[in-house]
Amino acid sequence: PNEVRASHILVKTREEALNLMSQIQKGADFGGLAQKHSTCPAGKKGGDLGFFGRGRMVKEFEQAAFNMQVGQVSNPVQTQFGYHLIKVTEVK
Repeated sequence: PNEVRASHILVKTREEALNLMSQIQKGADFGGLAQKHSTCPAGKKGGDLGFFGRGRMVKEFEQAAFNMQVGQVSNPVQTQFGYHLIKVTEVK
């Protein structure tokens, strides 16, 4: 894809990310968890980052997002900002 639209939940520790991932796998709402737990300002919008192309995000985040299917939630992705759970919502 040239661009992906993704949402994410950003937390400080791998343990937090794994706990949230477990909740998502059990059917918890990704956007609701983002609003409640994400330390990123996008959390207020359910974690939605909108569309972005290559070169716009940090390398680790971009690699994960561009290698996922729509609707898929990533394993925790570590960047200098913390740990992300990424959900790709659209591609174009």
